[in-house]
Amino acid sequence: MTDEQVMERFKQGKEWGLLVSVDLHDCDPKKIRDGDYIRKFSIDLCNHIKMKRFGEPIVVRFGADPKVQGYSLAQLIETSLISGHFAEDTNRAFIDVFSCKEYPPKAVAEYCAKYFGAKKSEYSISFRT
Repeated sequence: MTDEQVMERFKQGKEWGLLVSVDLHDCDPKKIRDGDYIRKFSIDLCNHIKMKRFGEPIVVRFGADPKVQGYSLAQLIETSLISGHFAEDTNRAFIDVFSCKEYPPKAVAEYCAKYFGAKKSEYSISFRT
């Protein structure tokens, strides 16, 4: 579906929420290891898709096992949540945007990929009813 088709379906009122899951591969290692950069991404993404943030982004680096070590992001928005996990071991990122307000999924995926310098990306869409 195109972004326009997704948003039109959502506006018809049969869907309660829209979830877009973005998987980024071969990200710029410096960007996914920089908590301040990830925090700025959260703010910039909200501005880009016109979501009103509820509080500041929470960005925490943890993981005793190098296989799962990296930053995690949580950004509350008035219409739900943006979350992200940044896997340092593989230079991958996993970003989810869930909202009961429509937004363009492909544009979100492209924005995320560009922001983190991903060489490859994919995304999936789920309508929540």
